[in-house]
Amino acid sequence: MLKRTLSAALALAGLGAGSLIAATPAHAVGFRTTATNLNIRSDAFLSSSVVKVLAGPANVDVDCQKAGDTVTVAGRPATRWWAHLPAHNGYATVAYLDTPGDKLPGVPECIVDPNPPTGDVTLADVQAMFGSRIANPTLVNTGLPSLNQAMRDASINTPRRKAAFLATLVHESRLEYNIREIGDTRVYGGRGYIQLTGDFNYGPAGRYFGIDLLGNPELARSLQWSAPIARWYWTVARNINPMADALNMGKVNAAIGYPAGAEDGRRCDSFKNALRYLTGSVPSGVICTRSKAYEGDTSKLTRAQFDALGQAPGTVG
Repeated sequence: MLKRTLSAALALAGLGAGSLIAATPAHAVGFRTTATNLNIRSDAFLSSSVVKVLAGPANVDVDCQKAGDTVTVAGRPATRWWAHLPAHNGYATVAYLDTPGDKLPGVPECIVDPNPPTGDVTLADVQAMFGSRIANPTLVNTGLPSLNQAMRDASINTPRRKAAFLATLVHESRLEYNIREIGDTRVYGGRGYIQLTGDFNYGPAGRYFGIDLLGNPELARSLQWSAPIARWYWTVARNINPMADALNMGKVNAAIGYPAGAEDGRRCDSFKNALRYLTGSVPSGVICTRSKAYEGDTSKLTRAQFDALGQAPGTVG
């Protein structure tokens, strides 16, 4: 059984795994933004929620910086560094700060709480989280070693990320690695943990792993490939970990790719059950519904197209 690694204080504060845990420098460093309507995000990822839109250019204080999604702006070097702005409680990409390089000079890297659980997920764990949804315990147990490896490879290593990932898979496949979507006779119909669907997913996933999924789609529900494909979708086809960090299960569901409806609530309930098991409580701020931009079926969108849905018109970063 997983140890409950989040403290009660952390849970009550609603802080995620990426939250700052060390004291910030006594003196922040001043910079100036170079954009109007700059998105300040909850974490250093383009898929992270926008906590504020900062009109500008404006003077800002930066207490630390962390690596995240790469941003490229014309005339500037590409940068994966994001500045933490304590006065605005969020992160801005360094691409829109007045510095010539890709990283801020004189600013330390942020110290974050990795919050790693102390053990892999067991059959007893998922049964406690999801009850009767675990319909075939023997089959689920057979797949758990490969699934735990995929979770390690995908940095699904905090209670929030594990809860979101497992809640998603238990609704997609009952955590059965070799399941085929019932009644789906399409060549590229749903298969495996993540129910990989469509040639637009089989093709890129196959190329990523160097296997011919288009020519042999049954590989998607093999013990060898089902879990890695779920990891690929979670981190490559989409960037879902930051959504889990933000407790935004509505956006997680949109990223999986089906229209909004009653299923969103059921999956969010499973997410809460898993969080309760893993941490002893459900933090405030869980988001079960989707914003209007994510209400439709997003399954055929590329990652860039999906990420663009959350970008407010006229904003950058």
